Amino acid sequence: MDALIDHQEEVEQVIAQQLRPMVDQDLSMVFYDLTTIGVEGHTELTDDVRHYGMSKEGLIARQFMLGVVQTAEGLPIYHEVFDGNQPEAKTILPTVEKVLARFSHIRRLIIVADRGLLSLDNMDELQKITLSDGRKLEFILAVPARRYGEFVEILEQFQSKITEQQKETIDETTWQDLRLVVAHHPIRAKEQTEWRRAKIKELEAKAVLWVNKLDHQDGGAVNRGRKLSDGGATARFYHEVKALHLAKIIKVDMKSERFTYDIDEKALKHAELVDGKLVIVTNVKDVEIKPVDIIKRYKSLADIERGFRVLKSEIEIAPVYHRLPQRIRAHAMICFMALILYRVMRERLKMANTNLSPERALAQLKRIHRHQIKVNDKRCQACQH
Repeated sequence: MDALIDHQEEVEQVIAQQLRPMVDQDLSMVFYDLTTIGVEGHTELTDDVRHYGMSKEGLIARQFMLGVVQTAEGLPIYHEVFDGNQPEAKTILPTVEKVLARFSHIRRLIIVADRGLLSLDNMDELQKITLSDGRKLEFILAVPARRYGEFVEILEQFQSKITEQQKETIDETTWQDLRLVVAHHPIRAKEQTEWRRAKIKELEAKAVLWVNKLDHQDGGAVNRGRKLSDGGATARFYHEVKALHLAKIIKVDMKSERFTYDIDEKALKHAELVDGKLVIVTNVKDVEIKPVDIIKRYKSLADIERGFRVLKSEIEIAPVYHRLPQRIRAHAMICFMALILYRVMRERLKMANTNLSPERALAQLKRIHRHQIKVNDKRCQACQH
């Protein structure tokens, strides 16, 4: 592993050279995303990539981050290891620059990335990047939900165009000289709205019980269980509101001596406005790439997630027990090369019109044994299934 990382640049150049014929030089649509890889150990080292951060599973864990770039056909072409507490938005620029340097033959590049990778700073910087022939880098980026408040007027105009039909509605407008594409999925919107209303109703019912208990206590009544205080009710209620991510809608008054809260109807209306919505910003000017194609391209980003699942299941990239940063990078590099082989195998199986997945094909290959036997000093070879 030490030898591999000592020659990392040379190895990656060879890998890129092998992959170049598989990458379309006229129009390359590439997808970029990150995942978190859990690590073991508690020692602290200089230049350590192991840091505590929010994992993709929603837990605080010691980890490093792995960024992967793959083509629209599902071929991984680049990877990078980042610190476990690295902000996602800051990873996209250096990654794009390295991909362009390694695949300089590409004449047109459109990068598709997820919500966490968009910020005003990196969007401006992305628009400054040019390819070898002077053509601008193009991107398709999802707007983070936390920024949907900036598009309320646009979403309200879009909402008026939505029909009662149970199918996705897609439209586009302009925003800061860029194309802004909005998609609305009615079934998902209904599910999100109904879930939120149900949770708010449950919280209100719980609040009524606590208020009644507090009133009875003030009147001298003795209830079963521990005595409830206004401060305790406030803290418990606030904790449950936060756990359900409803703090912007249910305003708990933490400074009041009495247990009290309020429903922000404006915030609730805004939340229901964005239910089922997907907002995409892009600088792709090509009229042939219609709004529906942009949404379709973005949704293809899910294939990287499938690759991450392969890394964590079949390839078993985690947990990582290495301490040294160079060993962690070497471990990630070996797993990335395994992912390339896995995806090439997937494509070859598909081209062969088989119903086999790489997992099933590998399971069948494991059952094949090659034996060498000697008969009168003469070697014979045989395969056994």
